[in-house]
Amino acid sequence: MSTGVTVAVVGAPNVAKELGKKGTVSDLTLFNTARDDHAVTLVEPTQFPEKFPPLLAALAMADRCLLVISELNRPVAETIATVDVVDLPTTVVLGPGVGDAEVVRALKGSRLENAERLPLDFPHLRELLDGWTASGADGPVRVPIDHAFPVKGVGTVALGVVRRGILRAHDTLRLWPTEKSVEVRSIQVHDIDRKEAGTGERVGVALRGVEADELSRGQVLAPEGSLRASPTVTGGPLTRCRYYRGDLRVGAQLQLAVGLATAPASLDELGPNATGVSADRPVVYEAADPAYLLDLSVPAGPRIVGRFAIAVRG
Repeated sequence: MSTGVTVAVVGAPNVAKELGKKGTVSDLTLFNTARDDHAVTLVEPTQFPEKFPPLLAALAMADRCLLVISELNRPVAETIATVDVVDLPTTVVLGPGVGDAEVVRALKGSRLENAERLPLDFPHLRELLDGWTASGADGPVRVPIDHAFPVKGVGTVALGVVRRGILRAHDTLRLWPTEKSVEVRSIQVHDIDRKEAGTGERVGVALRGVEADELSRGQVLAPEGSLRASPTVTGGPLTRCRYYRGDLRVGAQLQLAVGLATAPASLDELGPNATGVSADRPVVYEAADPAYLLDLSVPAGPRIVGRFAIAVRG
């Protein structure tokens, strides 16, 4: 049985290209490698630090993170602060230009303080990646879309990773958060035709019932009734980024990130037990999904404000 894993490679450019073959390129660059029925997808936030959302999108797509520290500068500091907030298994990789003592100081007090630390050794990293797999997740199939385009002779193709369940050819699924139903005409996994794909595998899906220009990052393929879609999101208390320097208060104009979707939003509630946000468009979620608040206008410090777990009421 084939397996797959998606790894965010953040902190330093030009590392992922040494670990896989370049694939899709946008504000994210994807690299792929496969051996013995095990496929690894590496995601690099190409347009970070100029734009912040690609960094969070790369982490949201991933099962694990490689945090590569080759120097300590402002973009790396923001990356460390963001990875600290995102609850993702992380391995810290030290480049030859940075000392272990410097990294210990930079990570002190964060969840990364006790993370595994390795030297930048490409053969060893390739071996490490070959042993990583996505954690299995039971339940209805769930495929967040990260890219989409038309293909001559095929039609609309969406790219994404199966985050839960099994995706099967000829499934009829809802394109969340829209009301559209679409049919899975065919499935490819790393350019090989498949009848189905399981959790952790990256897929290219030919869809019937939708045009490519109707698709966008953050939409999700899943059965009707299995998810929620709403512009209003509420949840538990906000776990705030330790280094965020903005003036956070009710009414603040921020960005809400849920899954691979990011939308302008207003902070409606900020208390010791609850957080509430209203976005300018619906986002897709289910109970306990993480939601992130971003402040893209903060003049200094990291642009991530914090995270909270979404609650479903009623």
